[in-house]
Amino acid sequence: MIWLALMLTSLLSVGGQLCQKQATHPVAISARRGHITLWLSLALLCLGLAMVLWLLVLQNIPVGIAYPMLSLNFVWVTLAAWKIWREPVTPRHCLGITLIIVGIFTLASAA
Repeated sequence: MIWLALMLTSLLSVGGQLCQKQATHPVAISARRGHITLWLSLALLCLGLAMVLWLLVLQNIPVGIAYPMLSLNFVWVTLAAWKIWREPVTPRHCLGITLIIVGIFTLASAA
């Protein structure tokens, strides 16, 4: 159950990052203030919930194991940005993502 909380922490943190990016997305001048307010409010909500879950995770998993798992954020943000905003994913990104995933599996198997 605590591993699910860790994964949800990661996904909420990623959601917060993506909401911040969306807040910077160009919109019509007349809608700009509402657009920014909406997306930044969603970012704060996601990041706040992630922090609460993170505290729960830290009560149950050593920080040396839990913290590296947040490296998945890089993977999720990269894939989401590619899908949502068509941001390029270079071969170097793919190599980095692969190394992160291998590292996470290595650490998880040691827990």
